[in-house]
Amino acid sequence: MTNLAQVGSHSVTCRTAGEADSEFVFSVYASTRTEELARVPWSLEERERFLRQQFRAQDHSYHNNYPGAEFFIIVVDGTDGGRLYVHRRVDEIRIMDIALLPGFRGQGIGTYLLKELLREGQGSSRIVTIHVETFNPALRLYQRLGFTQVAENGVYSLMEWRPSTRLLKTRSEPT
Repeated sequence: MTNLAQVGSHSVTCRTAGEADSEFVFSVYASTRTEELARVPWSLEERERFLRQQFRAQDHSYHNNYPGAEFFIIVVDGTDGGRLYVHRRVDEIRIMDIALLPGFRGQGIGTYLLKELLREGQGSSRIVTIHVETFNPALRLYQRLGFTQVAENGVYSLMEWRPSTRLLKTRSEPT
C-alpha cells in the first residue's frame, strides 16, 4: 500500500501512521462526523470533547481488536489527506477504516485504494470486508465495486466482496 500511483491528476501513496500523526488522524475522524454533529445543539467545546472521547474509544478498539493491523496515512500530492486501516487475516482482508478529508473526497482516490485491496483479495483468494454505516454515502461506492451486505448490526452493515474469475479493471484506469 505504499507505492506511488497516479490517480487522475493526483499522486497518491500511503505511509505508516505514527504517534506524531495522532492530531491529523483525529482531524480526519472529526471530518467524518461534521454533518451528524451539525444537528446537535452543543457548543464547539462540547463537540470537541465528544469527538475526542469517541475517537479515543475507536482508536482503543482498533488497536485491541485487530492485532497486527496496519494503520496508514493516505498522502495526496505530498499532503496528508486521509487514513486507511487494514487488518489482513489468513482468509480475509478487513478494511477497518478508510476516510479522506473533505477536500480529497470525490476524486477517485478512495476508489483507487479500495480497488488495490480488491486486487490483493483476488490475488490471494481472500474475501474483503468492511463495516459501513447504513446512511454513509460511500455505501453506493462499495456496492458498485461488488460488495454485498452479509450482516447488519444496528446502524452498521457488514459488506463483503468475494474474489471471482472476473477481472478487475487495470490500475491505471481513471475512476
